[in-house]
Amino acid sequence: MDLKQIHDLIKVVNKSNIGEISIEDKDGKVTIKQKEDKITVSTAPAQVYAAAPTPVAAPAAATAATPAATAPAAAPVADNLITIKSPMIGTFYRRAAPDKPLMAEEGTEVNPGKVVCIIEAMKLFNEIESEVKGTIVKVLVEDASPVEYDQPLFLVQPA
Repeated sequence: MDLKQIHDLIKVVNKSNIGEISIEDKDGKVTIKQKEDKITVSTAPAQVYAAAPTPVAAPAAATAATPAATAPAAAPVADNLITIKSPMIGTFYRRAAPDKPLMAEEGTEVNPGKVVCIIEAMKLFNEIESEVKGTIVKVLVEDASPVEYDQPLFLVQPA
């Protein structure tokens, strides 16, 4: 399943009352879940390989989760700001090309559907669109830096 088909499925789920949809083909499995006006997409390869976790990996994962848990507690400076989050793991870019202008910066007015950044994942450049109307008040990620799934990218003052 290619990226265009996944984007089309996301749009269908977003416009419908479907809570979750899973599609599996020879290349892998895609699951799209809709939660509280937000869509979550997860993909998995068709063949799943399981390995027993090593004792060293478990404590490392626990310590890695601790800073992430404290970061959201420190982040809410203003309760009325909306966060645009990364829908995938990849590399965050604020420009379509090095010679192009920034897509979104502090003070930029955004509307639903306006592209605010690009995330490169597996050599595919994915345009990330705003789902809210408002003004960007803070860019939370540096250009050309790696981002995680659900990582905050922008803070938006709703209009």
